[in-house]
Amino acid sequence: MALAATSTEQLWFLNTLHTVRVPHDQGVDGISVTETLAAHGDSPPLHVHQTEDEVFHVLQGELRVRAGDADVTIAAGETLLAPKGVPHTYRVESREGARWLVITTRGDFERFVRALSRPAQRPVLPPSQGRPTPEQADALGRAAREHGIELVGPPLD
Repeated sequence: MALAATSTEQLWFLNTLHTVRVPHDQGVDGISVTETLAAHGDSPPLHVHQTEDEVFHVLQGELRVRAGDADVTIAAGETLLAPKGVPHTYRVESREGARWLVITTRGDFERFVRALSRPAQRPVLPPSQGRPTPEQADALGRAAREHGIELVGPPLD
């Protein structure tokens, strides 16, 4: 097997910018590495990955991550594992936003991001879409379920 160069594909996913660094289909284990950029206050719904662990490695800024009953704040250079089957979410706490790596296996999370994203026009955050409408929230929940993710609660305040 030959070595492959890092990908730089950029996607606008909801209110975030995802740069796919290692696509899940590049290796035999399905490892996926995406770099996420998000603004202060960004927080997805509380959710559970049924098929894969999710690793957060912060490059810039600060995230508050809730996994199960624990809230942990991680900053640049710190890493946290959100195990599959455990409800979790995050909130960007740093005023300047945050940038972090998301590492998963199997490709389910990456496919979910791709299903709801569009190519980024520039390497910046997308124009804010605000809170989803009920119809958009239903579509998000359906897409999540199709990729082994169950939405189980609200974002963090």
